[in-house]
Amino acid sequence: MSTDTNNSTTDESSDSGGGGHCSTPDSDGEVAEEIAIISFERKMDTAAEIVEGIGDGYETIDVIEYHGDVFAEHWGEYDCFVGLMASGIAMRKTAPLLDDKWDDPAIVVVDEELTWAIPITGGHHGANQVAGDLAELGAVPATTTASEAAGKQGVESKAKALDTHVVNGDSTVATNLAVLNEELGPVARLDGPRAVLVGDDVTVLKRNADDGVVLGTGTVSGVDKQQVLDAWEAALADLDLTTDDVDFVATATRKEDEEGLYEAAQEIGVGVVLFEKETLLDHEGPSPSRAKELIGWPGIAESSAIAGGRDQELVREKERFDDAVTVAVGR
Repeated sequence: MSTDTNNSTTDESSDSGGGGHCSTPDSDGEVAEEIAIISFERKMDTAAEIVEGIGDGYETIDVIEYHGDVFAEHWGEYDCFVGLMASGIAMRKTAPLLDDKWDDPAIVVVDEELTWAIPITGGHHGANQVAGDLAELGAVPATTTASEAAGKQGVESKAKALDTHVVNGDSTVATNLAVLNEELGPVARLDGPRAVLVGDDVTVLKRNADDGVVLGTGTVSGVDKQQVLDAWEAALADLDLTTDDVDFVATATRKEDEEGLYEAAQEIGVGVVLFEKETLLDHEGPSPSRAKELIGWPGIAESSAIAGGRDQELVREKERFDDAVTVAVGR
């Protein structure tokens, strides 16, 4: 078999920690968009506070009063249940309903004082995401999935940031262990038509859309969310595009703590993908950059736009906006 397979590698180290929700949940339910808050009557004020605080980030967020069969009655209707109750109640009532982690809804419990948000099931399939959003209201996300608990991004979270879904779910046991042990390496991208033979310990990700663009973005330290949004809008307008045409935002690992960038990505509902220095050096753009001379990094905006694009094509060279944000567009 020929080995000139037109592949490339993608190092994505960010997620949803600020990456935002995808506008369309993928087939594996990794993104929670339809939520039911199950609450006792006496806790309805807290349920209303949750709706007010995070409701705008979801397609549906309903409040349902608790009764003994409430989970069974609504099983399959929602991506995630938020139980405003003791974890023992939620566990006992949902345990007989659980079947397959790829199909079951995620379950999070939270106390009345919004002190803790505890993912019980479906951590990689929406529960960690919802618990993270509840942190905006002061709750501490008690994340116990091994990779996230260790501060690493699991395969399902990588899939979410890349706007893809996992084709072969059983493989993630092995690949998430590799993430935990720092042995997974970058995600390899293979553009077809090709035939691929993989083993049980290879996770296959499939793009949810094929026609979007990638926003390669570099920023100054401490950039403001609105500065980033304005820069993206201006760059896209030149191409007669809007943020609806964006697959994801691409940048460098050295920008992983830039809150304004993540907040802007969450605002437009896309993930943030971080590329390692070596990957960016392999995909340098045509415009000169002082960063190469000063710190050895290529220009972030163009190289990340090229590396992230399906065709690795730069459709708009970099431009600096407001002396704070540099944007290039890739496809």
